[in-house]
Parts: sequence; C-alpha cells; structure tokens
Amino acid sequence: MAPTTANVANEAKVANIKTLTGSELNSVPSEYTYVKNPNDQADASDPEHSIPTIDFAQLTSSSPELRSKAIEELGRACQEWGFFQVINHGVPESLLKSMIEVCHKFFDLPEEEKKEFQSRKLLEPIKCGTSFNVAIDKVRLWRDYLKVIAHPEFHSLHKPAEYSDVSLEFSKQTRQVATELLSGISESLGLEAEYIAKAMNWDRGLQILAANYYPACPQPDLAIGIPPHTDHGLVTLLIQNDMGGLEVQHNGKWVLVDCAPGAFVVNIGDQMQILTNDKYKSVWHRAVVNNRATRISIAVPHGPALETAALPIPELLGGEAPKYIGMSYEEFMELQASPAAYMMPCLDHLRVKAE
Repeated sequence: MAPTTANVANEAKVANIKTLTGSELNSVPSEYTYVKNPNDQADASDPEHSIPTIDFAQLTSSSPELRSKAIEELGRACQEWGFFQVINHGVPESLLKSMIEVCHKFFDLPEEEKKEFQSRKLLEPIKCGTSFNVAIDKVRLWRDYLKVIAHPEFHSLHKPAEYSDVSLEFSKQTRQVATELLSGISESLGLEAEYIAKAMNWDRGLQILAANYYPACPQPDLAIGIPPHTDHGLVTLLIQNDMGGLEVQHNGKWVLVDCAPGAFVVNIGDQMQILTNDKYKSVWHRAVVNNRATRISIAVPHGPALETAALPIPELLGGEAPKYIGMSYEEFMELQASPAAYMMPCLDHLRVKAE
C-alpha cells in the first residue's frame, strides 16, 4: 500500500526532503506549508527588475579607464541592489557544472551513507541536513543541504569519490574571484583596495561551500525552499543548475533572478552592511521551488576571520554616528542561527538604539 502524505511527513521529521518527495506525494504536508503573497511579485518582463551585471574582465583590466568604470558600476550595484551577476570571471564553466554534478551525487547517496555527516553544530567542518534549524523551524523548508568549510582550512568529503578534487579547485577559484570583488568594493567606497581585506583578516576568513537540493514540489505556491533572509558574511557567490529559483527583494517586490549561463550571482552580506554603516545593504532574498525538476544551487559565503568583529569604517562615516556595535563573526553566526533571530533581521540586534 502506498504511504499516505501524513505518514510520509511524519517520517520526514527525522529524515529529509528527498525521502519525502521519493514517495507518491501529490500535496504539500501541513508542516511545509508556506504561503507567499502574489502581489509582492515583480513583473519579470520589466527591465527595471534585472539585476546589474559586472564584467570581471573589466574589473581586473590593466586599462585604468575600464577598471574605473567597472568599480563605479560595482559600487552602484552594491548601493542600489546589493545583488549583481558577474560575467567573464575566468572560472571554467566545466568546473561549475562538475561542482553541481558532484553535489547532486552526494544528495543521491543512500540515507545511511549520509548519516555520519548529520550534525547541529554551527561550525562543524562537514554537515548535511534538511530545512533550516529543525529545532526552531515554524515551517519546514523544501530543501536539503550540504555545508563544507573550505577556508581557512580545507575540508572534504570522501564520497562521492570526485568531490575532493572538484571542490578543492572550485573553492580556490571562487575565493580568487571573491578576493578581487572585495578589492573592487573597497575601492568603490574610496578606500585602498586592501582596506576591507586587512580589517576583516581575510587571509583567515571563513569560506563555506553550501549546496542546496530543492526537488520538484507538487504545490510550489504552498512551499518555500529558503524563506526571506540575509547572508551573514561579506560577499556570497552562487551558482545553480538550469532551474532558477533565487528571488531578491528590490523596491518592495520579489524579483526572480535571471542570470547569464556560467555567471556568478553575487550579493553582499551583513558584515559589509555594518562596515559601510548602511551605505551598502545586505538584501533580503529567498529560494522558491518549482513542480518541474530538481534545482541544485551552491552558495559560497565568504566572511571575516571568526574572531573578527565588524565595525563601521571611520573613513566612511562623514560625521555620521556609527549605527552598529561590534560582535565577533562567530558570535554573529551563532546569533543568526538562534531562535532570537528566526526569520528576523539579525542586524537589528547590533544596531545602536536611538536615544
């Protein structure tokens, strides 16, 4: 006899979304129900709702004119959107596809083989799971995840067999791109290229390879892959297979991100908003699901060294009072994962209260 939706959902409380969708499921179980407001959706055909494009080749060009133009465009993208796509970045598209494929293979492993990586520890070097934080979730999420710390110390899975070599090369090349972007962002603020990197101890900074698995959903309008959130770090780079699903909040509307093949989607995080005293905003975004095929995305957040606290940069204040107090990056990440910050702006906890 085929399992009922209720029975499968109960099993999934201790399993994952892959187990749930592997059954004969034709509706979304109640604990996964998340209703979105269709009036908040942007018109996809409106050019106003296309994220900016940064040409990495211009950003790293030996031509002062081209580089200056790219830095100006980068600053505008950070200020007006907080999101942009990066083209001509030099990371082979074959490597991006290999990384997506090897992560997909991990999610396809038998559940018994993945159990050794299940952990609730925030900074476990390798961990997999489902939803966001099962202990505090009010709504279960339509996704499974794999998170592997790649810097300051590189960690790797021993299965699938190809994961180690592919992820090592992928993490190195994405970090190079992120480093150049950080320099460009620093210069766009009128600072020295290495200012932010030095202030945030970038050489010991945290880099995580976070793969997300979103299987087809029978009622995509009644579920969510990841709810609205901001990223905790400095910059995040993201790739995905040919199934889109990233939405960004812009001018009060949710914009479905449509990016060029092989491009990185990049967003600035909470630490950058603190550094710039709100000039560059860490923007709300979410992952929606579809009823056609599995979506795989790989987000690569880059942050400061764990013990480093971000504070508004004095040179950027221009007489304005600092809007944030300091907190180490590790403490900030712990706060974001706590019930106190569930689906709430984590930055509010650090904001200086007006007298």
